[in-house]
Amino acid sequence: MEKSCTGGCVVLKSHTVIYKQVFFSLSPLPSLPENKILVAQRPLLTVANKTATLVCNYTYNGTGKEFRASLHKGTDSAVEVCFISWNTTKISSNSSKEFNCQGIHDKDKVIFNLWNMSASQTDIYFCKIEAMYPPPYVYNEKSNGTVIHVKETPIQTQEPQSAIRLWIMVAMTGVLAFYSMLITAVFINYWQKSKKNMYHQSDYMNMTPRHPPYQKNKGYPSYAPTRDYTAYRSWQP
Repeated sequence: MEKSCTGGCVVLKSHTVIYKQVFFSLSPLPSLPENKILVAQRPLLTVANKTATLVCNYTYNGTGKEFRASLHKGTDSAVEVCFISWNTTKISSNSSKEFNCQGIHDKDKVIFNLWNMSASQTDIYFCKIEAMYPPPYVYNEKSNGTVIHVKETPIQTQEPQSAIRLWIMVAMTGVLAFYSMLITAVFINYWQKSKKNMYHQSDYMNMTPRHPPYQKNKGYPSYAPTRDYTAYRSWQP
């Protein structure tokens, strides 16, 4: 009986251990507080007018009150394009010298506006969201990023316009030169003709005979009365 009792006691003890294991395995584990940031970006953004708007959607279930969001360029995120920081009362933004960028925070997303972009700035861009204060400090895992493809501005469309303007200027210059030459030729022709007419007129005038100066006032005019010289002679002694 002792053996059986001993055996029965062993059996009861083994069942008790199994019941305890099953109880703890079925009971839920205590939930750990999560402090995590997830970021979602669109994979491709094509830029045709040198202006891009990149939206970084994020979710955060922590207790942070001060945040910082930044946009990074390159596969290694080596270049920080611009950033924005905010809390419950203040928002500040800054951009690097190589980019024209401004960040805007709107509820659960950050919007980065870029302008005057060039084709050399075509690359992959990553959004980084950081919870700065209070501790613990956390930031999002690296997302897939967004490829911003900046198309080159076509220059060929401007060349025909400049060529058309050049041809218009050349044509106007040619027309003005032609009219100036025509007016000059007409004026020279008119001047030569008028000069010849003046010469002919002077020749006709010179053909008219002129009296020599000593013949002027010779004699008396026909209407002057004749003088009687006999009266003067009778007076002489």
